Amino acid sequence: MQTTRLTAPPWRLIVQAIGGPRQIAGKLRRLARTLRLYVDRAEIDRRLSALEAKGYISVRPTALQILFGGFDMLRFVIEPASRDYYRQKGISFGFHQLLRVLDDPTSMLDPTGFLSDRDTIVGHVMQVVHLNPVYDLQLIQMFPDGLEDFERQVQAMVDGTHPRHATIGAIVEDPEYHVRLLDYVRRFRADPSAAPPVRQEQTLRDDPYFATAERTFATLPGFVAYCHTLPTGIGSLLGRLRVLRRFPLPSEA
Repeated sequence: MQTTRLTAPPWRLIVQAIGGPRQIAGKLRRLARTLRLYVDRAEIDRRLSALEAKGYISVRPTALQILFGGFDMLRFVIEPASRDYYRQKGISFGFHQLLRVLDDPTSMLDPTGFLSDRDTIVGHVMQVVHLNPVYDLQLIQMFPDGLEDFERQVQAMVDGTHPRHATIGAIVEDPEYHVRLLDYVRRFRADPSAAPPVRQEQTLRDDPYFATAERTFATLPGFVAYCHTLPTGIGSLLGRLRVLRRFPLPSEA
């Protein structure tokens, strides 16, 4: 079985990813909520406190460490892994990103998810066949009903009743992805140590630099620990960003 993503012409996928008035209104609401979060210090503190209570954070990184840690996660894992994966699938990386932006521009603004609306995080995980979704299931627990709502929305996606079923359907190329994701969400809720459905189509794992970065950023505690290794000053962070071209191995750190 193939998905619309693999069978429809590009123009139809673009129209489908944009959606109708209901879907566009949802995109605008998510965008407005995310933009408000950038100045809502109280809500950010509440989220971090919730993750501390869950044991995912022991000592908070600074806002700048989280920001630049997110840059490193994006450039050393997310982008190269996506390029590698879609190249193997015969899918244009650039066109795929366009569809993602059309479906939900908000999901591209915050690679860490700390400043994202709950629906944005869930939609992002449903929108992209994830390298490893465990980070997102840990992160979603900064919302009181995060995991419960996550399962409810993925179930609706599988059932074909989710409001974004059509727009997300224009993007996801794997027809079994949401079924696997639903199974994992249920197993994770029963046992957080349950094995995640790690994306196997990655040739980059032969590269020790990518493999090290993937292990580092796979989980929320791993990401937070990495953030603590970064400088705290903006000048040092910018200088590091400019000169660091590949993820450092432990022996190089």
